Amino acid sequence: MRNSMRCLIAGMVSTALTCAAGCSHTGRGDLLDASSEPLRFAFVATCVDEDFFKPVKKGMADAAAKMGVKCIFVGTPEVDLRAQAEMVRKAVADGYDGIAVCLIDAEAFDGVVAEAMDRGIPVVAFNTDDNQTPNRRLSAVCQDLYKAGRSVGERASKFIPDNSKILMTVHSDSISALEDRLRGEQDVLKERGVTWKRVVTGTTPEGSAEVIAAVLKENPEIKVVLCTGQADTEGAGLAIEKHFAGKGYAAAGFDLSPQILRLIKAGHIRFTIDQQPYIQGFYPVVQLSLFCRYGIRPSNVDVGATVISAENVDAVVGLSAKGYR
Repeated sequence: MRNSMRCLIAGMVSTALTCAAGCSHTGRGDLLDASSEPLRFAFVATCVDEDFFKPVKKGMADAAAKMGVKCIFVGTPEVDLRAQAEMVRKAVADGYDGIAVCLIDAEAFDGVVAEAMDRGIPVVAFNTDDNQTPNRRLSAVCQDLYKAGRSVGERASKFIPDNSKILMTVHSDSISALEDRLRGEQDVLKERGVTWKRVVTGTTPEGSAEVIAAVLKENPEIKVVLCTGQADTEGAGLAIEKHFAGKGYAAAGFDLSPQILRLIKAGHIRFTIDQQPYIQGFYPVVQLSLFCRYGIRPSNVDVGATVISAENVDAVVGLSAKGYR
């Protein structure tokens, strides 16, 4: 299977780099071939310094080298819809040939994506998609967020008693991806009479740990924390490790980081859901390159919802250290 995937990717890259010159970009109409200046793509993210995006950046860089293009990765340090939209607008003004953007809100990016597309600059989504309102982006490389949330609820049901109360967390308000995951978790658990307290933890693991620890101390009946992102998942594990180790507490959530993997091995996090961030950086570069050079329209890619638990965490640790997981 691994060799087949290598062959598939190699074939795509070879086609992109050697196809006969003269293929036209269907959006811009100019001729872009191997003798032209390298295509330039901009990735625009939110919470840009999170550990989560390190494999995304590596995937982007690896694909850029294979496709013979140049890429930058920019974004806002916190959730700032207006500033992120302005970064997309600036990428258009600066003449980038294509844009990949985290569509973290159902409406905030509709206008700026339309502006880019009207200027002939293709836009694809990565990591999060706008699936609530019409958006002219060409494709999305991301997780089925609601379905992934349900998978957390279903697996966590094995250790959450019926009719109990739990803590559910998001690291930020106003991010549709987190709300979709949360809704998936809740839809599963409410069928078993489970209730919850919802809190916003902040975008750093350390800050999240403090918020979660304080809530658990104030609500001693709560023994389980279900999270929706990297910062709060890591924070939940850190809070349990520091304050509640060996007292029957459990946490689960999303994404990978060295700390999350360590906390899974230590038993403070039961499991996390991996959304394969490496390919969220890799495939948008391939899609934009093929569209700009040959008019090959991209399609959506579901990055999946792989469960990482004590049973398989060792296999992931080495790949995480190398930037692939």
